[in-house]
Amino acid sequence: MLPNVTTAASAAAAASAPAPAPSEAVAPLMRGITVLRRLTEADGTLSLSGLEKATGLARSTVDRITATLARMGYVRLDGRDAVLAPRLMELGNAYLAAIRLPRLLDAHADALADELDESVSLAVGDRDGIRFIHQATRRRAMSLSFRIGDLLPAERTGPGPLFATEWDPADWARWRARRTADPEGRGFPAVPPRGGAYDDFEARTDRAGAQGWALDDQLIEPGLVAVSVPVRDPRTGRVACVASVVSHTSRHTAQSLRSTLLPRMRAAVAEMERELRGRRVSTAPAPDASSAPAGLAAWTGASKQELGREFIESLARGLTVITSFGEGRAELTLTDVAQATGLARATARRALITLEHLGYVASSDRVFRLTPRVLGLGFPPLSMLPLPRIAAPHLAELSARVHDSASLALLTGPEEEIQYTARVATSRVMSVNITLGTRLPAYATSLGRVMLADLLPDVPLPSPLTPLTPHTLTDRIQLLSLLERVRHDGYALVDGELEEGLRSIAVPVRDRDGRVVAAVNVAMHSSRRTVEQCVTDVLPELRVAAGRIEGELRVAGMFRRVAGI
Repeated sequence: MLPNVTTAASAAAAASAPAPAPSEAVAPLMRGITVLRRLTEADGTLSLSGLEKATGLARSTVDRITATLARMGYVRLDGRDAVLAPRLMELGNAYLAAIRLPRLLDAHADALADELDESVSLAVGDRDGIRFIHQATRRRAMSLSFRIGDLLPAERTGPGPLFATEWDPADWARWRARRTADPEGRGFPAVPPRGGAYDDFEARTDRAGAQGWALDDQLIEPGLVAVSVPVRDPRTGRVACVASVVSHTSRHTAQSLRSTLLPRMRAAVAEMERELRGRRVSTAPAPDASSAPAGLAAWTGASKQELGREFIESLARGLTVITSFGEGRAELTLTDVAQATGLARATARRALITLEHLGYVASSDRVFRLTPRVLGLGFPPLSMLPLPRIAAPHLAELSARVHDSASLALLTGPEEEIQYTARVATSRVMSVNITLGTRLPAYATSLGRVMLADLLPDVPLPSPLTPLTPHTLTDRIQLLSLLERVRHDGYALVDGELEEGLRSIAVPVRDRDGRVVAAVNVAMHSSRRTVEQCVTDVLPELRVAAGRIEGELRVAGMFRRVAGI
């Protein structure tokens, strides 16, 4: 039964009042997290003056925080703007790896979405809200999806009543206090404000507890319906996450969604729970001193020496504590955290105290674990970044260093063409002029050859190979031999084979599994550099840029599919 409403008023008042910060809390870490939250709420980009206004911090403090975050690779400073960078997702990745649910259950969710031809999501509870940890969406003109990490109010979702069946009186008091203070839910930017329609949440929670499933009948917005079923932790019997099938009223009513799809959902959830039982014991190694990033102290020291007071060591070290968690490291003691980060125990302890005060860490019996709130640090906007947007700033830096055009392309189509998906051109009287979306034959381009080389020995080539200039290589055997050398050397250089006077050099971009998914090149008129200069001067810069793109792609693609590949 739910707690008596009349006894909750004083508890609600207490729940709505923010607790004072502990005396040992690290103030710079608290301020840095505030900056990350405001950037997240602004969809990843905010001017420095806008950050000053949004956080209430002094401009000098904002400048120091953003300089520190930029040094860590978490933020990119673009003129007067601060922009969240994909590497920040390593904080949310630490939480997702620690709970292991996406790794174990996403294939089941994807298979269910394919079978039902409807969107399927997995969500976890976050106090009086929910956050998505996996989305398997259907590609339609009217798509239904939320970003991974988005926070939604429990009362406006299907999963919410299922999580609320396990709330204690303090949880209900917190929920009532929030509803009183924010009746339209304006504190949840992922959903449109809406008030006065959720007075039956407690009754829906009772029903969810009795029947073992819940419906969302256009609670989030008109037209959206969902049916939700809990996935229970085999160790405790508590709700580990909730699986939902989401549709639109043009395809289903809430009742038809329940009657048609609920039986198959229950079968899929049973499979998920069997997966959790089978993987209950992790084979990942426990944290130890040998895995500690021993260079952390040296790195922060060098950063402090280079940037002076603009670099805030306590902020950098505090955020590093979050990344000490992960698969096989879901629950850590203070000693574990100190070993995993290379920080002094006292430093790690103050960071944990701060993170617990802010709700990013929970503790019991001297053991710490991350909470879903960590996903609120940049993950929602960054989880939507496609590969071209990940690559764009690195292409701009590359072009600025070599003073020539830089491009990213994919291999596509039955004719094995390349398609340009990102590009930065130079301002020259004579420059390479290719627009986004342009397709060119892969066999005659440097971009295409580094991608075709990854397909050896079964390289799909058109027959016959059409000569585009007098220099185009059209002998199939010779081209395959050249591709072998490209794969060995790790780059391709094409001189006048696509167009007279056009010289380009390219390197591959690999995903987490080492598969070539794209390529980056620099193109120029042949009068700009000799072939030898392309190799000695441009190739090293190309490899640096590709390495940076790959680094961010590995972080961004750890728990989601990166679009544009």
